[in-house]
Amino acid sequence: MISTLLVANRGEIACRIFRTCADLGIRTVAIHSDADEGALHTRVADTAVRLPGAAPAETYLRGDLIVKAALAAGADAVHPGYGFLSENADFARAVRDAGLIWIGPPPEAIEAMASKTRAKELMGLAPLDAQDVTPADLPVLVKAAAGGGGRGMRVVRDLAALPAALEEARAEAASAFGDGEVFVEPYLENGRHVEVQVLADTHGTVWTLGTRDCSLQRRHQKVIEEAPAPGLPPALTEQLYALAERATRAVSYEGAGTVEFLVADGRAHFLEMNTRLQVEHPVTEAVFGVDLVAEQIRVAEGHALTAEQPAGRGHAVEARLYAEDPARGWAPQTGTLHRFTVPDGVRLDTGCADGDTIGVHYDPMLAKVIAYAPTRTEAVRRLASALERTALHGPVTNRDLLIRSLRHPEFTEARMDTGFYDRHLAALTDPAPDPYAPLAAALADAHGRSRFGGWRNLPSGPQVKRYEMAGEEHEAAYRHTRTGLAADGVRVVHTGPHLVVLEVDGVRRKFEIARYGDRVHVNATALTALPRFPDPSAEHAPGSLLAPMPGTVVRVAEGLAEGAEVKAGQPLIWLEAMKMEHRITAPADGTLTALPAAVGRQVEMGTLLAVVETD
Repeated sequence: MISTLLVANRGEIACRIFRTCADLGIRTVAIHSDADEGALHTRVADTAVRLPGAAPAETYLRGDLIVKAALAAGADAVHPGYGFLSENADFARAVRDAGLIWIGPPPEAIEAMASKTRAKELMGLAPLDAQDVTPADLPVLVKAAAGGGGRGMRVVRDLAALPAALEEARAEAASAFGDGEVFVEPYLENGRHVEVQVLADTHGTVWTLGTRDCSLQRRHQKVIEEAPAPGLPPALTEQLYALAERATRAVSYEGAGTVEFLVADGRAHFLEMNTRLQVEHPVTEAVFGVDLVAEQIRVAEGHALTAEQPAGRGHAVEARLYAEDPARGWAPQTGTLHRFTVPDGVRLDTGCADGDTIGVHYDPMLAKVIAYAPTRTEAVRRLASALERTALHGPVTNRDLLIRSLRHPEFTEARMDTGFYDRHLAALTDPAPDPYAPLAAALADAHGRSRFGGWRNLPSGPQVKRYEMAGEEHEAAYRHTRTGLAADGVRVVHTGPHLVVLEVDGVRRKFEIARYGDRVHVNATALTALPRFPDPSAEHAPGSLLAPMPGTVVRVAEGLAEGAEVKAGQPLIWLEAMKMEHRITAPADGTLTALPAAVGRQVEMGTLLAVVETD
């Protein structure tokens, strides 16, 4: 029987596993890098162990240090979470060789399925050879053989772009998973990403716990997931179950796993088997009423699953909240998460709490929000409403994208596919901030103040405050009157430092305000208060390329130097942040007149990387 369990991971998944352990009466051990010393997962665990001698981005890849930490803390079991070492057969062996219980499948099963190329061969399929790709094969997808989460993946539509895509994918995969192997497969434009949750014990029983649809993906990273996958014909669903069970039994699998498919033209195309718990597992838990982590632990302890698996009921939808800015090319964001609360009635899985710092070293996912209801329509509506009412003060996030996606007709009518964001991303991310947010912010700031010490008998001009909102500058004008603050076009019903009530066209609207330095949050709209007199020294020359996020310069285009002629869209610099590579490209045809970026240089957001003067 397991008494103390170490989670070889961080953040949201570590906190989620610790929650189940607390319910089961199992003591918990967290591990952490120096950057994560005060992270939430270290605070909620019973004890925490620092992993020494490794850079923050590499810490959780050090299996040797993790095994030592488990032994030092008196743990008798290790749960890998997902990502990092969760699909590393050598790590699973090292855990077992140390006399610890491994909460996961046998190393041999991981080995057979962790490489997507070997998994395809096991299922009687074979990837394309990159050297044999022809124009007739396009488009193709370059894909990392290890890992997932959209890293090490590139869609190629032009054969001339294949070599660069292979190089970039290898570099990103090596950084994220410690394995740079990639392969090529056909890219199906308009399929649905459907997966089957499996759970197997050591006694020969396999459960297929329904389907999930994960078709809404951006950059091959899942954004919204749901269970069950809507609208699948019963015969196709049974085929998916049969294929998933076949893959599970083929490798004598144990524990929780996921078999992924692309469904197109009424057919199921095998993609891979993930030999671990998936990020989207909560929707399956909600529908089937099971705790998959608890079941993983029971299987590892040798318990048998019941012959009859649980029945699914209702519908669940999950949205992933990321710290990323759509106005800046979806660049990951860092900073202090001042406040984060969701309404009652939904599940929140997160590794963050109020006051935590979102750093540069790890994935920018802040949390998952999950809604369950008897029907799909109710679950989707409940999740969209909960996200709209969530207090989220801090770095810019993808919250608006999630809400608009959930309310888009293609999604509400279950007509989505993996090309959803290719078709709709621009429209879903068009800035549509509340036009009255700047005025509410200005009135809250002015509350309790008066011009020149009080109301004056002589009329005077309005007070004006300037704010940056959704990448644009906005002005808010108001006046001090005998009865209080006033503004043109609205009736000011109430003002306070944290609440402003305006009547607009006869309708009263409430605005909740929170201020953190020059950052102001008005309901779900974020603004930045601008100074009355901008600092001229903060301006950059035209054509300046600034770092869109904190990170490290990992590559500069070969032969690039000051005086070089560049073309619009030409990749110049590669910046690594949050385990992904981001390309900095030339904004227009011109001449490179400055190149302060250098490989290995760590930069902050806004750091000057290069200057391209247009011809």
